Amino acid sequence: MTHAEVNLDRGYAVVALQGEIDLYSSPQARELILGCLEEGRPTLVDLSAVSYIDSSGVASLVEGLQKARAGGLAFALVGVSEAAMKVLQLARLDTVFDVYSGIDACPAV
Repeated sequence: MTHAEVNLDRGYAVVALQGEIDLYSSPQARELILGCLEEGRPTLVDLSAVSYIDSSGVASLVEGLQKARAGGLAFALVGVSEAAMKVLQLARLDTVFDVYSGIDACPAV
């Protein structure tokens, strides 16, 4: 992963991931996502700048979703890149996650 950051926007913690989310970078992505949820923050994962995501990256997203549901927190994917969406669709996860075109399209928290 070339870069990842967390920003606050409209009441959400927004985890913006960039580059390749693979076996080497997914632990960092997982740590950021779970860290936001552990703080009790509704969380969005921005995948607009993700060029590739493998099964370990998808597993980090699924773990985030499970933790959010267990804690009663909002969790969604925003701005999903074409490459990331193809992987989610192949895994039939595109209907499991709440997916929004951007942060402004997300419901207020």
